[in-house]
Amino acid sequence: MRLRGRALAANSGLMPTTNATFWTTLANPGFFMRWSGLLLPWFAGATALAFAFGLFMAFFTAPADYQQGETIRIMYVHVPAAWLALFLYAMMSASAIGTLVWRHPLADVSQKAAAPIGAAFTLVCLITGALWGKPMWGTYWVWDARLTSVLVLFLVYAGIMALWRAIDDPGRAARAVSILTLVGALNLPIVKFSVDWWNTLHQPASVFRMDGPTIHPTMLYPLLVMALAFMLLALMMHAYAMRTELMRRRVRTLQILEAERLDRAAAA
Repeated sequence: MRLRGRALAANSGLMPTTNATFWTTLANPGFFMRWSGLLLPWFAGATALAFAFGLFMAFFTAPADYQQGETIRIMYVHVPAAWLALFLYAMMSASAIGTLVWRHPLADVSQKAAAPIGAAFTLVCLITGALWGKPMWGTYWVWDARLTSVLVLFLVYAGIMALWRAIDDPGRAARAVSILTLVGALNLPIVKFSVDWWNTLHQPASVFRMDGPTIHPTMLYPLLVMALAFMLLALMMHAYAMRTELMRRRVRTLQILEAERLDRAAAA
């Protein structure tokens, strides 16, 4: 009975078979659907708690800036959104390599799920940056290196989503999108280092620095909690989007099989 139970668990995707590697197990869509369904409610609870704690710190415990005043609170949304815009595109680039090199069954699903989420965070970054820039710079927009490169990042996201819709076959679409994603990844170091390479109005990095953060802990800790909340939200949304895409593909496969069955029946 114990051996039979282990065999059933292996076949259902709950555990790897004897010859299966860890990564092969993770590549099983059934394994992903089962475990993501179990973990997502916990992710949702952790996300809600992180946002509640982070927003309380950002609006009630963090002080106003001595130069920027209360407008500094835009930072607690703007900066995490900017980090996630880059993180999600980097994740898409890794998935693109998984699609082109290893033909990982979930890599293209991950790419397709991440694109609209990354585009949304990039748009939030641009909007909050414009709202923050108006009182600081006197204008909503300037064509400096950081702002322009982030706008290019948003346009690349939009192009990737359009390419997914332009090609019906998922396999061909995945390969084309993977190539475009890797080409667009050249913009990531430009976004990151633009404030160091060129003279821009945008302030340089103040958190991830070789000599340590330059932000006071009373502002740094709320920012890090908000960044954690945004990260949990992004991962939760990504998992839900992957599940939706897998179910959409299952429905498409069933429709194709049903159409073939009807064609055979009509031919007979």
